[in-house]
Amino acid sequence: MIAALVVAAALGVPQSPPPRIVIASDSTAANYGAERYPQMGWGMVLKCSLDASVQVVNLARGGRSTKTFIEEGLWDQLVAQLRSGDTVLIQFGHNDADTKKMERHTDPNGAYEVNLRRFVTEVRAAKATPVLVTPIARWMWENGEPKDAHGPYAATIRRVAKDLEVPLVDLNGDMMAALKARGMLASRGLYLFYQPYDHVGRYPEGISDDTHINEGGARLAAALVATRLASLKPPISRHVRPASVAGQPRLGGPNCPGD
Repeated sequence: MIAALVVAAALGVPQSPPPRIVIASDSTAANYGAERYPQMGWGMVLKCSLDASVQVVNLARGGRSTKTFIEEGLWDQLVAQLRSGDTVLIQFGHNDADTKKMERHTDPNGAYEVNLRRFVTEVRAAKATPVLVTPIARWMWENGEPKDAHGPYAATIRRVAKDLEVPLVDLNGDMMAALKARGMLASRGLYLFYQPYDHVGRYPEGISDDTHINEGGARLAAALVATRLASLKPPISRHVRPASVAGQPRLGGPNCPGD
């Protein structure tokens, strides 16, 4: 491919910009610096399931709901930089469901749905492809089964996707299936559950976080997203090479195997 681009440039043939995936989401997909390790968002390693021509623009921000992503101007900033042909992955729900910090909260059958429909409409107006993503499952169990923590929000995403004929990545359902396949104890190791002696510098008092994922969880979630993208066959799918959902090496950061 590089040789072809060199020849095209030499001949003066106009070159198309590289394909891009833009992520609009919250902390579960966001980028983190090395000082935050082992916490990682799945957007950091989605590149490991894509060919080298694809650029991932990760605009996910921790603590954001559809409401605050709009109110803080983050959505307008995203739309302003969209290019024709981009693919936009839209995953919200964790913070929309927050009833302790009501400035984030949205009704799943009210403002949440309105905001999702706005996102889809404006991405399409920019001649880009929207893809709706249900929020990643929490590590929650009930009667020996993963518990669905996102019921009404995931249902709204599915409804909007069907109504507007938008590709849907059911990360919530896929992650719950992956948790069940691994079992309660093994799957706990995908989230931020650590004793004080596990990460003295990062978590000197330990941590029990059933929402945020570590490197293993991020790599699994990214592979699940990529697997769905490949099967849905939006334009970007020809650049998708899903990493294994069965298990990937932990490399201590967002590098891809073989880098």
